[in-house]
Amino acid sequence: MRLTNKLAYIEAFFAVFIWGCTFAVTKLALRDASPATIVWIRFGMGVLILGATVTARRQLALPAASEWAYFALVGFIGVSFHQWLQATGLKTAAATTTAWIVATIPIFTALLGWLFLKESLGRVRLLGILLASVGVLLIVSKGNPIALTQGKFGAPGDFLILISALNWAVFSVLSRRGLRTHPAARMMFYVMLFGWLFLTIWLFAFGPGLSEIPHITRSGWASLLVLGIFGSGIAYITWYDALLVIPAAQLGAFIYVEPLVTMVVAALMLGEAITLVSILGGAITIYGVYLVNR
Repeated sequence: MRLTNKLAYIEAFFAVFIWGCTFAVTKLALRDASPATIVWIRFGMGVLILGATVTARRQLALPAASEWAYFALVGFIGVSFHQWLQATGLKTAAATTTAWIVATIPIFTALLGWLFLKESLGRVRLLGILLASVGVLLIVSKGNPIALTQGKFGAPGDFLILISALNWAVFSVLSRRGLRTHPAARMMFYVMLFGWLFLTIWLFAFGPGLSEIPHITRSGWASLLVLGIFGSGIAYITWYDALLVIPAAQLGAFIYVEPLVTMVVAALMLGEAITLVSILGGAITIYGVYLVNR
C-alpha cells in the first residue's frame, strides 16, 4: 500500500529522530560492554527485523552469484568497519560532536563524486565544503582552531568519527550499483547480513566472545534494544518507505535534524553541555552541507 505524503514525512522524521538518539544511547551501552559486543548484538537484531520485513513483503530473493562479493564488500565497509569506527570513537568523543561530524557525510560524498565519478562541484558547492569544514573545526577544537595546528584534534575519538564520515560516503557511492537492481530494503538486508557476519568474526576471533553478555545490566539491555530494534531495524524500514514517496533531495533535508536531536538528547541523558561554540559551529556546518546538497 502506497504511503500518503503526510505519513511518509512522519516516517522520515521518526527515522532521523531515532538515528539522532543512537549516538547518546551507544555511549550508555558502552558503560556495560565493549564496542564489539554492542554492535554485534545491535546488528543481529537489525538483520532479524529487516529479514522478516523483506520476507513479509515478498521482496526476499537471492542475489546473483556475481553479486555476493559486492555485497560482502559493501557490508564490511558500511556495517562492520563503519560501526567499529563509530562505537570505538564514541568511547572518547562526545555524542553531540559525533553528530555534527557525521552531518558532513554529504561533503565527502560530493568530493568522491568529483574525484571518481566526474561530477561537477561548482563555486557554490566549493563554498559549502569550505563552510562545513570551518564549522567542524570550530566544534572539535571547542572554539580554538589554532589548537589543531599544535596536534590537538580534540578527543581521540573525534578522529575516528571523522574517518567514519568519509567511510560512509564511500559506502554511499558503492551502494548506487546495488540500488539499481534491488529494492532498498532487500539490499540493506544483505548488506547488514554480511556486515553482521564480519562482526561475528571480529567478536569471537579478536574480541571478548560472549563473555560480556552476562554482565550487561538492565539499562544496558534497554540501550541495546533501542539500538537494535529501532536504530538498526525499524528506522531503516521507515526511511526507505519514505524514500518511495518523497524525492531523495527533499528527504536528505531531514538529515539536518539529526545532530539537533543528538544535542538535546545528549544534554538530557549524558549531561553534555550545549555551548555557544557548538551551536555556532553546527549552524555553519549545516549551512555548508545545505549548499553542497542544493
